[in-house]
Amino acid sequence: MKQLRIGVLVGLFAAAGIVSWAGARLWDSLGTLPSVPVAAPIVLAVIAAVLVATAFPLRARLRAQRERRPGAKGVDPLLAARAVVFGQASALVASLVAGMYGGVGVFLLIDGVDTTVRRDQVIYAGASVLAGACVVAAAFFLERVCKLPEDEDENHGGRGAAAA
Repeated sequence: MKQLRIGVLVGLFAAAGIVSWAGARLWDSLGTLPSVPVAAPIVLAVIAAVLVATAFPLRARLRAQRERRPGAKGVDPLLAARAVVFGQASALVASLVAGMYGGVGVFLLIDGVDTTVRRDQVIYAGASVLAGACVVAAAFFLERVCKLPEDEDENHGGRGAAAA
């Protein structure tokens, strides 16, 4: 399983933002722009909270298992893998959604926030971008928690045995 790369997430965010900005500009010229839902930042914040709530118990159980504490419950490798996949998928979707709302927010800022409704839309879009960044940070934390420690003896021993 490959690790998350910040470059990919930033690229997705930027691409979604540009496409969303252009789409918002076109849509606004044809009629009224759809609004940014109030629930968007709330849903993203809940996803970030779920990722963090998944990471902390896994971290405690893995630490207890590594320290070989008596009575420590092990972590099923499949459970850890599923948690990492959930985190990675959440980060990818959050970067797309945050980019989309970020593009709409930039359009609204450039176009002008002369009304209370547009000002609220900019606030919701900014909160969505911030909550999306929290999801990405939580996904990186979860991935770091579930990462296996590298064993140097196996890496060097494997190469030496293959060369002999």
